[in-house]
Amino acid sequence: MSTIEKLLEGAEVEWKPLCEIALISAAGVDKKINNTENPVTLLNYMDVYRNPYLNSKTPTMRVTANDAKLEQCNVLKGDIFITPSSEVKNEIGFSAMAVEDMPDVVYSYHIMRIRLNEYNLTQSMFINYLFRSNTLQSQINKQAKGLTRFGLTKTQWESLLIPIPPLPVQTEIVRILDTFTELTAELTAELTAELTARKKQYQYYREQLLSFEEGKVEWKTLGEVTKVLRGRRLTREQLSADMKFPVFHGGLEPLGYYGLSNRPANSVMIINVGASAGTVGYSDVDFWSSDGCFCLEHSELLNNKFLYYYLIGKQNFLQSRVRKAGIPTLDGLVVEKLQIPIPPLSEQERIVAILDKFDTLTTSISEGLPKEIELRKKQYEYYRDMLLTFPSLRAAGEAIQKSEAIRKNNTTR
Repeated sequence: MSTIEKLLEGAEVEWKPLCEIALISAAGVDKKINNTENPVTLLNYMDVYRNPYLNSKTPTMRVTANDAKLEQCNVLKGDIFITPSSEVKNEIGFSAMAVEDMPDVVYSYHIMRIRLNEYNLTQSMFINYLFRSNTLQSQINKQAKGLTRFGLTKTQWESLLIPIPPLPVQTEIVRILDTFTELTAELTAELTAELTARKKQYQYYREQLLSFEEGKVEWKTLGEVTKVLRGRRLTREQLSADMKFPVFHGGLEPLGYYGLSNRPANSVMIINVGASAGTVGYSDVDFWSSDGCFCLEHSELLNNKFLYYYLIGKQNFLQSRVRKAGIPTLDGLVVEKLQIPIPPLSEQERIVAILDKFDTLTTSISEGLPKEIELRKKQYEYYRDMLLTFPSLRAAGEAIQKSEAIRKNNTTR
């Protein structure tokens, strides 16, 4: 028997539309400052996005509001705030709960406030956890609409189905999740601190290993030892997620996928246009290079991974040479004239072997510390969703019908 089954043994779970248990308010305060209004602190979108709980020290933005807005948009203990829209579909409906009254704080028009009809701090905490669980997120994602920004209408928010187990069950679930949240946060903080230390150590060794004295090794310009190749542009209509080869243009994240490649695996690239111009990348698979990035042809004198690690240290220089007027652009001549050390291939391979280990430890999502941090996050989400997944009782079906009736009624007003 699962944890939730033990908690619910003999108990009935009611499913209710959110509007039956709470009032949802959307008309918040803007970020303007008007000398004729009252100075206040604004609880904004990122405050809610980043924090499961809110106190008077969380918001820091200072704005102004009139007397009506001060009363209408106040923040009280137990209030739940949500992110009603986002450019990323699965970031809609992130929530945070106020743990105290905030007399000098109003909420932003970019977020929504949920205030229970009958104050109950435990239920507020329970619903706050629900909003970040699959139980509500699946409902939210199913209804979300938009092109560049996704969201739900106020009526859809009001119609979300909320499982309401008995209060003792809610209390126990909140207790378990609070404990687990705290432990997960502590462990993640420890891993993150270790990761930060390892990144500093990685940077130190990379700089030491890739520092060569004049006269100790041969130096050549990049244009002398390899060709700086520019790719060919593809239209978005030519790309598809079903195709095999990633397409790079103006960034290190694939623009899409294409059926052909024009560059081999283990190639170094340098972005030459856009906000990421001057950024150095490396692909361990065959890919298509668009005209938004330079690729360096393989050379018998250079280990490509060694070249990548060396050029990472030259990113600031390359970015400083980007022409800023109009579309940021890096000229190919800047890349060709870059001085490159040419130690023996055996030495290049030794350096690569050391730096690969650091790179795996500090950046790999399949190994190393980033994987450990991601595993802790997934473990937390698994247990949270397990505790907040409830049986679909007959009451849920009745709640759905009631929710639809409310939606139709609001639509015809």
